[in-house]
Amino acid sequence: MDSLFGTFAEPAAWAAVATLIVMEVVLGIDNLIFVSILSNKLPEANRQKVRRIGIGLALIMRLVLLSAIAWLVGLTAPVLDLGIAGAPGPHGEPSFETTFSWRDLILIAGGMFLLWKATREIHHNLQPGEEDGILDTSKAVLGVGAAIVQIVLLDIVFSIDSILTAVGMTDQLAIMVVAVVVAVAIMLFAADPVANFIGRNPTVVMLALGFLLMIGAVLIADGFGVHVPKGYIYTAMAFSALVEGLNMVARRRRAH
Repeated sequence: MDSLFGTFAEPAAWAAVATLIVMEVVLGIDNLIFVSILSNKLPEANRQKVRRIGIGLALIMRLVLLSAIAWLVGLTAPVLDLGIAGAPGPHGEPSFETTFSWRDLILIAGGMFLLWKATREIHHNLQPGEEDGILDTSKAVLGVGAAIVQIVLLDIVFSIDSILTAVGMTDQLAIMVVAVVVAVAIMLFAADPVANFIGRNPTVVMLALGFLLMIGAVLIADGFGVHVPKGYIYTAMAFSALVEGLNMVARRRRAH
């Protein structure tokens, strides 16, 4: 207990907590978008419950991973070597990894799942058939069990990425726990407003699916050792959201 108070007695610890909270919230945006889109396909009576379950499971997974940091860090050890050389980069180094860790394989699998899911939903909206697309939120097109399973699968991917980021920023477990709990609490608070906003503005769904496509591609690239700076990704997302916001304002003014 004394060591815990000693940790937070230092101003640097609070600065680390604040920085890590911001990082975890930003990383959690991906998770929140996916949960919001998926929950809006459920019967209205179940949407809030599934969002709570999904984000609650994200918190549990993050805390479990924090309690097993040594095992988690071990996921970065190579377990698969394809035995081929990647194309040389500008400085003669391989442009992509051919030796993979469990973390790499999980990121690649998660990225492929996101690409498949987002592409499937976009296709359903561009080619509406017997199954309703997600732009039609008047009917439920997904079961609670199926939604929770998909949320859990992505929670695993996002949780591993989130905790490895935290481990890279600090070696104080208490700081990581506080930052993760606060960040997930913020996600929980924002879940309903974000999902309701997406439900009221169908064109935003396509933008969100575009974000998921981009996030999926980045996860796959990261798994192959091609690291895209997250600042570029979130700047592009913010710019796209700003443009869509301007379009929404313009449409409403023309409607009046």
